[in-house]
Amino acid sequence: MSIGIVGTGSMAEALGGQWARAGHDVLVGGRDMSRAAALAERLGGRAGSVRDAAEHGVDAVLLAVPYAAASGVVSGLGDALAGRTLIDCTNPVGPGFVLTTQGGTSAAEHIAAAAPGARVVKAFNLCHESVWRRNPPVFDGRPLAVPLCGDDARALDTVRTLVRDLGCLPLNGGGLERAALLEATAAFLIGLWVGEGADAQAIAPPVAYAGMH
Repeated sequence: MSIGIVGTGSMAEALGGQWARAGHDVLVGGRDMSRAAALAERLGGRAGSVRDAAEHGVDAVLLAVPYAAASGVVSGLGDALAGRTLIDCTNPVGPGFVLTTQGGTSAAEHIAAAAPGARVVKAFNLCHESVWRRNPPVFDGRPLAVPLCGDDARALDTVRTLVRDLGCLPLNGGGLERAALLEATAAFLIGLWVGEGADAQAIAPPVAYAGMH
């Protein structure tokens, strides 16, 4: 696949690196061209501007910038994202592990509104970048599951493939209107992991004991 990476930070490096190693054609785009070039060299891909990344990402574009900058970045791209599968891995989490979007529209929906021609899929926001660097992210013999929220079937299929390329299992999280739940889950889990030092995985029983079967 041709994948554009918008951003030059840790998530861009972790996910972009895995996809480059899986054989995808990756182009890193950033406002700081020297940082984009340095990251592209580490990944074995190419570098360019943010617009170059959007135009290169015929199959998928990863939006890997801080949430506070996300809407401005995508709106500045105009129609360059039209028809693109836009993967939103941002987390609108502020001090005290609270959602900066609390009580309103989800981050993913804000991004979709700023890029009306794009096919937005929320994914990869539940884990620290170090998890995505693992090859593969398997824990106690169990591959990591990655929930996806989106409205476009083709875009979801594309992201499922990219999830599997990491050695993970894609999970259907519902439409984009459910992205707010996924973002709230991230805020809650980050608070447990970072704020309490807790094993957040221990809060959920195995599905056989969840009372739904």
